[in-house]
Amino acid sequence: MRRPSRVFTDTSDFTAIDYGDIIAVDGRYFLVIAYTREGRFGVDEQIKPWVPRVENLATGETKIIKLVFHETFDITLGSFTIPCYRSPEKEARVLELVQGHPHFMQGETVPDEVGNPVRIIDIVNGSRLDKVIHRNGTTHHDYFTRQLPPILEQFLECLQAISFLHAHGFRHGDIRRDHIFVERETGLFKWIDFDYDFYLPEKPFALDLFELGNILIYLSARGNYYPRDIMNDPDMGPEVLETIVPGDVSLLSKNRIVNLKKLFPVIPNQLNNIFLHFSQGTEVFYETVDELHDDLKAVLPLLGTAQKT
Repeated sequence: MRRPSRVFTDTSDFTAIDYGDIIAVDGRYFLVIAYTREGRFGVDEQIKPWVPRVENLATGETKIIKLVFHETFDITLGSFTIPCYRSPEKEARVLELVQGHPHFMQGETVPDEVGNPVRIIDIVNGSRLDKVIHRNGTTHHDYFTRQLPPILEQFLECLQAISFLHAHGFRHGDIRRDHIFVERETGLFKWIDFDYDFYLPEKPFALDLFELGNILIYLSARGNYYPRDIMNDPDMGPEVLETIVPGDVSLLSKNRIVNLKKLFPVIPNQLNNIFLHFSQGTEVFYETVDELHDDLKAVLPLLGTAQKT
């Protein structure tokens, strides 16, 4: 027998809220119909009980609601140990800042009856970028020369969007390849999920920058490459693996190869030099997103794509 729905005006204990329950905020009633999922720390598709998918009972619209959830963890970047933490308040401020911006998810924040910032998010109808690039089973050469150039043109706009955040004193905080969605109707790339932040006063935007580098490298290789992947690839194998030295791997993601020129000769040296800014062997780091943006924009003609003005 199905239990009756419960109405929650205080969302502090999100674990108590279940399918069929109702979240009541700002005079609106939202029926919980599902929960979002996300992979993290090597675990695929974990349910996020603090992020239910809901239906507005007055309008029938489907939304995503993000409830308050705090967690902390550390990330190592070279010699730095970076405390990272979830900040619903920061995400609320970012949502307000990016209202109407075409390259960010949209939403609003309203308090529940005890003041918790409940974020009501518009669903981006589309697919994750890291899924989109794998839809066509072409060779890497064809992907790199034909499909990647327009993808990188859009990625330039994603870089400008993050630069916009930084110019206003905000970090995205959780830049990952699955946090760019490709909107189905427009083809626009949109950043989602801004609730993480990190503390690194010496280099306040460094983690965002390195994660942007991770995405660029992933897009260019159409995947991540570790020593085992090179060894198991019939086009690479031991001969290529033997050329890899410690300076060829990522400073942020240990054992991930960033010197992609050794794996894919089609990659221009100028683009590979961008990748090497994120390697253990680098002595020169990007200080701003604009520097990365400008270097990538200068390289795009080498991939055979027309530039946007």
